[in-house]
Amino acid sequence: MQGGILLGPSAIGRNEKFLNTVFPKKSITVLDTLGNIGLLFFLFLVGLELDMRAIRRTGHKALGIALCGITVPFVLGIGTSFALRATVSKGAEPVSFLVFMGVALSITAFPVLARILAELKLLTTDVGRIAMSAAAVNDVAAWILLALAIAISGSNGSPLVPLWVLLSGVAFVLFAVFAIRPLLVAMANRSPEGEPVKEVYICITLTLVLACSFVTDTIGIHALFGAFVLGTIMPKDGSFSGVLIEKIEDLVSGLFLPLFFVSSGLKTNVASISGGLSWAMLVLVIFNACFGKIVGTIVVSLICKVPSHEAVALGFLMNTKGLVELIVLNIGKDRKVLNDQAFAICVLMALFTTFITTPIVMAVYKPARRGAPYKHKTIQRRDPDTELRMLICFHTSRNIPTLINLIESSRGIRKRGKLCIYAMHLVELSERSSAITMVHKARRNGMPFWNKKQDDKDQMIIAFQAYEKLSSVNVRPMTAISALNSIHEDICTSAHRKCAAMIILPFHKHQRVDGSMESLGHSFHVMNQLVLSHAPCSVGILVDRGFGGTSQVPASDVSYKVVVPFFGGRDDREALCYGMRMAEHPGILLNVVKFMPPPGTSLAFGAKLVGVSSNKDKKAFEVVGGNYYDDKQQDDQLWSEFLSACNNNNQESMKHEQKLVASKGDIEAALKEMNRSNLILVGRMPSVAPLISRSDCPELGPVGSYMASSDFSNVTSVMVIQQYNPSTDIHPLVMEESDYPDMPDTPTS
Repeated sequence: MQGGILLGPSAIGRNEKFLNTVFPKKSITVLDTLGNIGLLFFLFLVGLELDMRAIRRTGHKALGIALCGITVPFVLGIGTSFALRATVSKGAEPVSFLVFMGVALSITAFPVLARILAELKLLTTDVGRIAMSAAAVNDVAAWILLALAIAISGSNGSPLVPLWVLLSGVAFVLFAVFAIRPLLVAMANRSPEGEPVKEVYICITLTLVLACSFVTDTIGIHALFGAFVLGTIMPKDGSFSGVLIEKIEDLVSGLFLPLFFVSSGLKTNVASISGGLSWAMLVLVIFNACFGKIVGTIVVSLICKVPSHEAVALGFLMNTKGLVELIVLNIGKDRKVLNDQAFAICVLMALFTTFITTPIVMAVYKPARRGAPYKHKTIQRRDPDTELRMLICFHTSRNIPTLINLIESSRGIRKRGKLCIYAMHLVELSERSSAITMVHKARRNGMPFWNKKQDDKDQMIIAFQAYEKLSSVNVRPMTAISALNSIHEDICTSAHRKCAAMIILPFHKHQRVDGSMESLGHSFHVMNQLVLSHAPCSVGILVDRGFGGTSQVPASDVSYKVVVPFFGGRDDREALCYGMRMAEHPGILLNVVKFMPPPGTSLAFGAKLVGVSSNKDKKAFEVVGGNYYDDKQQDDQLWSEFLSACNNNNQESMKHEQKLVASKGDIEAALKEMNRSNLILVGRMPSVAPLISRSDCPELGPVGSYMASSDFSNVTSVMVIQQYNPSTDIHPLVMEESDYPDMPDTPTS
């Protein structure tokens, strides 16, 4: 839209030579035609998203908010129309102009609202559900009013024509419900889950969209109305509607809708708003649009006993305009109801109200993330017989074999506390409209959740479900669908709700065939850093170099060599405890190498210890390391416990050695000897000198950064572990309340 305005007569298009060369008059017709075809299928998709059963079940709150949210701005729109007709729209046909302005100010863009709610993680919260239900009712009412406005605008003064158009429209809706819907239901029933949908069914449906649009256009309403009605009567259950969305949405949203936006921008001449009176009218239209929606919604929400902060958020959410508003305005301009100046004023109003929605809602409403406190936030604990819970995240199917082999290696022995795994599939919230449907299925009360029905169609979780049936490990698949810049909130809050002791994240680089490491993208890198900063438990970043091979290894065939380089410190202690847990598996051989400096020196060798801060600027900071003597005492205590476990281990699955190192070179040489093992567990921030001068992954710490480089190894996987530290958890995403009643679900065998 902004591009169209800049290319049009408002900016660059003021040069007529440029406008006639790039957008000659013949091309405008082609642009409009393609844009309108895209709109037909877009309105069909909007109808598919609208579930009429949900609208029928709409509670009194949502219904009251919807009715008030459309009535108050509609009345203000009528008042605004009188002011506009007296100034910038002199000579406009009074009744049709009045109805068009009322619709323009009162409409709420359902698809745009759904996108905003999904990005703000509010789609499945109480506020989101009320807003979506109210917007759905608002949408249906607005399209009925729009049909009325179109009928009036094309009546040429005869009062019988609008009546005939409306009666014909009602007849079309009844025909669609009782004649077309049974055909759609039959096709949906003949498209069972898991089987490809017949091509002829897709062709019939797309043809019906065009046919219904042609009928409503012939009646005199608008072609868009027919496509919208067909979408609303489509059966929503089963795979048929999902396949239709997949077939249509990429072409519509990727090609046709941008053409419509450009076409609308080319018609918008901001320069036509000239003089103090015109700008005053723009301010009046924006004020009335915002005042009617926001204040009307807030008042009725408070009457319905919605909390005040939620009522304010609902008011701004219901003020969302966007694409549907532009459709209404374009119809008004094509029908000669709106002149250039009135059209430009209304377009700027639509853009302004949509732009302010997200930042204002984020400022006034942030749902409180509350949870009950829990004890076991680390793998190192006093009672090792308690259940160990881990949240394991993955992006693609490439991560799954390694993660299953890691789970198998971590399951311990049966007499100890069992292992419970929450496997979270991280999915980026895309621009596709079907992503909204996915979010509905993958979230509950604004949070990702474990689907107890086990009917998830996500193919990636089938491997975890199969592993669970073959082992004694509880595996609970989850899906988090969010924008990558905020998906860390889902990870951290889910870990708290599930009482996880450790979050395991895939490294943001994967190994190529030639052994080099290739980045998956900066967003994944930032996500890992944010999880490290805000995690409510310990965190492990897994640098995967094919741990266990490319397929799941049966329990009887597991034979891995795991190495823990122990320098000392909080993170190294967590790594050692995890290694001791893994050593309980009969197929795991654990070797712990304790590094010792010469007497009177430290492993820093005079170097400045640096890490990554939890601040947003990500600047390096000096690692003080807490109380050195306290750390040393805890290191010695854990080491003695480890030696005791080694002595009691009859199968010799745990070995240890001590190495005296006098320089960084000695440490590098000792680590190089480990590069043929299967897995190395290393603490994130041990008190040791950085082994490489520069690193693009400082969050891995001085040793992990060295081991993650391609020069270290191409066969040994590395897990860099950070132990949860309550003293640095100063900006938690979940506020712990001792009397919080919502307990996390406890999986059963």
